[in-house]
Amino acid sequence: MNASVNLYSAENGEIQRFLNSFYNQKIRLDNDLKWNKNFENPIEMNDIIGAFIENNDKYKINMWISLDKGIYINVTDYNADKIIRYIYERFPY
Repeated sequence: MNASVNLYSAENGEIQRFLNSFYNQKIRLDNDLKWNKNFENPIEMNDIIGAFIENNDKYKINMWISLDKGIYINVTDYNADKIIRYIYERFPY
């Protein structure tokens, strides 16, 4: 099972603006209100989680991650640091 990051927004264009800024290039989305990316190595998720938390006041989006099949965690200001630490501890490769 690959880990995944899921972004959701109620406003058109918010996810695209965030991803354009994160990847520093124009991103084309099939759906303006949700985005999903799978990661073979969960450690790679930490970059986008960090960027999301650093900039969550600029964008009206929600982030949910999945490390195990069928279990989703809402990433917030209050748990992001703990989630990042947990990912490094659980997947030390």
